[in-house]
Amino acid sequence: MAELKNLMISVSGVRGIVGDGLTPDVALRFAQAYGSHFGPGRIVVGRDSRVSGDLIKFAVWSGLMAVGCDVVDIGMTTTPTTAMATEKPENKGGIIITASHNPREWNALKLLAPDGLFLSPEEGAHILERVQQDRYSFAAWDTIGKVIRDENAADYHIACVKKLALIDVAAIRKRHFKIVADPCNGAGGTILPEFLQDLGCEVIYLNLEPHGRFPRSPEPLPANLKDLCAAVVKHGADLGIAVDPDVDRLALVSEEGVPLGEEYTLAMATDFVLSHTPGDVAVNASTSLAINDIAHKYGVRVHRTAVGEIHVATKARQIKALMAGEGNGGVIYPPLHLGRDAIVGIALILQYLVEKSKPVSRVHADLPQYVMVKDKITLPFGVDAKAMVARLTEAHRSENIDVTDGLKFLFEKSWVHIRASNTEPIVRVIAEAPSEEEAESRVAALKAEFARLGTK
Repeated sequence: MAELKNLMISVSGVRGIVGDGLTPDVALRFAQAYGSHFGPGRIVVGRDSRVSGDLIKFAVWSGLMAVGCDVVDIGMTTTPTTAMATEKPENKGGIIITASHNPREWNALKLLAPDGLFLSPEEGAHILERVQQDRYSFAAWDTIGKVIRDENAADYHIACVKKLALIDVAAIRKRHFKIVADPCNGAGGTILPEFLQDLGCEVIYLNLEPHGRFPRSPEPLPANLKDLCAAVVKHGADLGIAVDPDVDRLALVSEEGVPLGEEYTLAMATDFVLSHTPGDVAVNASTSLAINDIAHKYGVRVHRTAVGEIHVATKARQIKALMAGEGNGGVIYPPLHLGRDAIVGIALILQYLVEKSKPVSRVHADLPQYVMVKDKITLPFGVDAKAMVARLTEAHRSENIDVTDGLKFLFEKSWVHIRASNTEPIVRVIAEAPSEEEAESRVAALKAEFARLGTK
């Protein structure tokens, strides 16, 4: 059995650089393991626009069919669309082939449970164990799976969003928003045009064609949205929107051409939802304090989890949360489904703006204001980043810290968090404070301490 190396295997699936870690053989083996665990039966398979998508897709199809699973092919699509298709009772599971915000040379298998959530750590461990032991339940020649084409997954997703009680489609259409949208040549190009047209929006698109050759870093951070910001001003648009390649993260740009930061996508959506239906909120440990302030305004609690969609979704289900998400622009609206979804995020934001009757810049200004600084430390494959963070944690045991995920230092109105990434061979260092200077100072100090740790 070939060794598994140069891969990121976590609650976010199995990721790697195509040809250097992630190969068709790896995809085949994980698909066989997944199908052996959840099958036989119908397994939904979608892919984003990455150039390597077909290469990995056909390996996944073969692996599933070999263990007796029928492949429900929903084509090039988004992660939330795949999750919602997976939730249908006739399906036994789902796989989305996407490396989300990672650079274009990466790809991945995101593995879904039959309920449309990502696999729990325990389920993921069972799949990995099967791969490591070459333990698959192969079907006989006359019981191998087949491919079933489903061309309606995106339409179903859009229809479910439009039917939500909080969404007044007629009111949004009447507002006739002018929007500049940048899907970064990702899977957003397969769903945004139909969705935004249904909502009566006039849209100017940047990087619409879903060919997977991303023209910029695909993570929708402010530094990567300069063209979008300029286009919003040029066209006199009401707002700009950017999604990542698999459309589970949403970032906003104001009518002034100012990126609001991914954190404020979730803050706006949360303020809107809680204003109508107060209830507890589930977010991860790196999400903005603005969520706490908003929750306090409505007299509800915030529950924090480890970073990773499955952790937040599991907590949201447990506490029957009215709103959930991750501060990277990942809006989770439980009445729709328990997954990050930029499509429902857009609908909630547009409805919020309709009801506020203010420009998005003023709506943003009315929310609690914090500055977040995000940085990272790149490590070689094979370095145990979690062990290094654990050593750092041990040195600070007596301080005011949170160890829900990595090490988070807590101060009166600020924090700084260091943790090993689930998706890349990096350590993330994130700080939030009332001022940029304080946040940058906290990040720099923690990075310096981590660097000293690495030389010992």
